[in-house]
Order: sequence, then C-alpha cells, then structure tokens
Amino acid sequence: MQKSDKIAMKKYIFATMKMHIFTFLKGMAMGIAEIIPGVSGGTIAFITGIYERLLDAIKSVNLSLIKTLRDDGIAGFWKAIDGNFLLALFGGMVVSIILFAKLITGLMDTNKELLWAFFFGLIVASAIFIGKQIKKWNTSTGSLLLLGLAIAYYITVAVPAQGSDALWLVFLAGTIAISAMILPGISGSFILLLMGMYQIILPTVSEFIETRSMDSFVIVAVFAAGCLIGLLTFANIFSWTFKKYREQTLAILTGFMIGSLNKVWPWRNVVETRINSHGEEVPFRDLSVLPTNYIGEPMIIGVIALAIIGAIIVFALDYFSVDEK
Repeated sequence: MQKSDKIAMKKYIFATMKMHIFTFLKGMAMGIAEIIPGVSGGTIAFITGIYERLLDAIKSVNLSLIKTLRDDGIAGFWKAIDGNFLLALFGGMVVSIILFAKLITGLMDTNKELLWAFFFGLIVASAIFIGKQIKKWNTSTGSLLLLGLAIAYYITVAVPAQGSDALWLVFLAGTIAISAMILPGISGSFILLLMGMYQIILPTVSEFIETRSMDSFVIVAVFAAGCLIGLLTFANIFSWTFKKYREQTLAILTGFMIGSLNKVWPWRNVVETRINSHGEEVPFRDLSVLPTNYIGEPMIIGVIALAIIGAIIVFALDYFSVDEK
C-alpha cells in the first residue's frame, strides 16, 4: 500500500470513528431526554439531524432481513439495518439511562423546581426549532397546530391513571411510550407519567441497576420487549406520515409541545397524593400556580436561569449539529 493510500485510509478511519462518537453522544442526549417527563428523544434526534436516518434504520428491521441474511451474510444484514449507526445511537441511550436514571430521580425529589424550569426551557426552544421547519403556514397547518395544542393541554390537566406493576400493563406502557419517543415533541416519559407508570418504571430501573433483583429484572425485560414491538410497529407509520405530510405533521407536533408546557411549569402545588406499590405516599395530581401562590421556595432567579440554560442547549445543538440524513 502506497503512503498516500495509507494516509487516506487513516483519514477515513478517523472520520468514521468521529462520526460514531458523535452518534453515541447524540444517543446519550436522547437517553437523558427520555428519562425526563415532557422532553422527547425524538426532538433531540430531529435537532441533531439524525431523525430521518433513525426512522429509515428502524423501518429496515422486517422479515425481508431473513432473505438478506441468507443471501448476503452477516455483513449484508448489518449494512441493511445501518447497524453501526443503530449500535452507536442505542448504545449511547442505554449508557445515559444507566448513568442518569438515579440522578434524575433524586433531582425530582430535591430540586424539582429547577429541574422543571430546565425542562421548560428545553421544550420552548424545541417548539421554536420545530415550528421554524414549517415553510408554509396556512389554514391546514395553523388548525393542526391549535389542535395539537388543545389535545396536549387537555392531557396535562387530565387526572393521571394509577399505574400498576402488572406485566401486561408494563408491556403496554413500553409499546406506547416508545412510539412517543420517536416523535419530535412527544415524550415517552410524559406518556408514562400520564399512564401512572413513570413512578413504577424509573425506580425499578434504578433498583435493577443497584440490586440485580429478579423481580426488577422481569419488569425491565417486559418493558423492553414492549418498547421493541412498539418501535418496529410505529416506525413505518411515523415515517410515512412525516414524509407524505411533513408540514402538517410538524405543525401538530409543534402544537403538542406548546400544549405540554403546562405539565413542566416549574411551580406546581400537589393537590392529591396516593400510596405507591412500596407503601410510600407520592404525588398523584398537581396544579400549575403563580410563584406567589407556590407552596415552597419559588427560587425565581434560579428557575429563570435554568430555563434559559435549557433553551441555549437546544439552540446550541441546532447550531453545531451535522445533518446525517
């Protein structure tokens, strides 16, 4: 091999490794987003330029892969599913969930006002970002934005369901939550929260990481199975909708994001509690209030600062992202 060829090969390897590292980091950002009720991993994918590539990769997982594996072997199979991309992305998501699930759970207990403020800033900036992708505003897109806003707001004021660790419900929660994950603007964790399953799934993940208990493993495994089925089922639907009716889809997603802001308003007073599966009293229903009516320390300066930081992060992701369609 000539010297010029060796240099070209080294540059190619370096560029490939760099791309996979960035994909891994984007996966970590998506994983963190999915832990947070109200913030969508799909939004992060959209902002960082990998959304359509992600949908196409997920869509490729179907029965035709059996023929590909038989005819082209493992290498052909891996290329057909964009395996390096998916491995780096989902690897980053898994790592971030393992690293940050317990941290986020703890912050929800100790600094929820600041945490909600950070989420609020993230979602406002994300709604602005996605809304900017709509090139043509008309009656159709405007109506769908208002419809998405109304539906999302109604969901935020609806009484959350009381979750259960029944395996069929855990599986269903995984199926529905993962479908929300791959849509920009709708958070899988937010859906879990409305189903009453967030307070069950996230602590169970933390418990499994710490204790490796069989009970927690079963719940995590069933939830993961539901996620897998939901991912394969809904990716084709979402991809078709996104490509055939892009403007309308973006409009209703923007409305969803704006309507969901009520759920992550930093100042929320608990108006109803319940007893969870561990016998602990936990919040069941809360209400958005002004800082002056908040029961607790409003921390107005800190809340504003964290909201601004959250917004800056989204705009920074947009500025530095590289489109990977």
